Amino acid sequence: MDLLSIDGLSDAHIATILDEGDRWFTFNRQPRRHSDKLDGLTIVNAFFENSTRTLLSFEIAANRLGAQAVTMQVEMSSIKKGETLADTARTLNAMRPDALIIRHGTSGAPASIAAIMDCPVINAGDGSGEHPTQALLDAATIRRHFGRIEGLNIAICGDLKHSRVARSNVKLLARLGAEVRLAGPPELLPADFAGNGSIDAAVDGADVVMMLRIQRERLDEEFGDAPGEYLARYGLTAARMAKAAPDSVVMHPGPINRGVEIDTALADHPERSLIILQVEMGVAVRMACLDLLTAERLIT
Repeated sequence: MDLLSIDGLSDAHIATILDEGDRWFTFNRQPRRHSDKLDGLTIVNAFFENSTRTLLSFEIAANRLGAQAVTMQVEMSSIKKGETLADTARTLNAMRPDALIIRHGTSGAPASIAAIMDCPVINAGDGSGEHPTQALLDAATIRRHFGRIEGLNIAICGDLKHSRVARSNVKLLARLGAEVRLAGPPELLPADFAGNGSIDAAVDGADVVMMLRIQRERLDEEFGDAPGEYLARYGLTAARMAKAAPDSVVMHPGPINRGVEIDTALADHPERSLIILQVEMGVAVRMACLDLLTAERLIT
């Protein structure tokens, strides 16, 4: 596998990542959390956009598997001197890493890099394109909580137009047998997504409500919402959540804009919020992804 993407993963690959992610999740709750499974391998992180959860979880995942984790300091790299992304990839490739994890603001950039690299490439988010490992960790989180994904009603609400998380989740969760409902402001609901834009309809009876922030950094112009307006019209409030299924849960890929797309009390709810569990599962699932992609490189 040259590039980790949802479309590029077989059903067997997905099952393996979810199963192994669950195993690594248990492993990560032990007092000592170190494996030598990837001993001798070098994993490079190249993040051209800001990240907290994804970058740190990949670094921790590689370290816990015994690999050398190296993070490229983009702000101090030759990119700032005019070097092209392709030339940067050729430079990294010459250093013979065993996997490259890349986040970039241009949709399709990871695929272009994968064509240059001799090692597997993991897409850690490309523009408004995809974020496959986020979808995998979301699926693993849902499965750990409910014991299944098939048959669940999952509402994904917010800025769908710019959300790579939504695009990857729509593909993956549907493959796993969930009914996916989509909602958001009309201006932020892309034409290729089936949804009526009504968060009230999407949340009604949902087992999982996944909220997404407005990606203001990708907007061509200001959204123009007054303080509290977005939450009232399109956000997840206690009144809306009351219409979800009795045992429903709240998810969010982060970062959260509290009081905008979600009420703080729901984001922090001790029983219904899975947001912190998502972060914890992120390390485990990314361990499973690194293990799967580098397996052939350990065969001597």
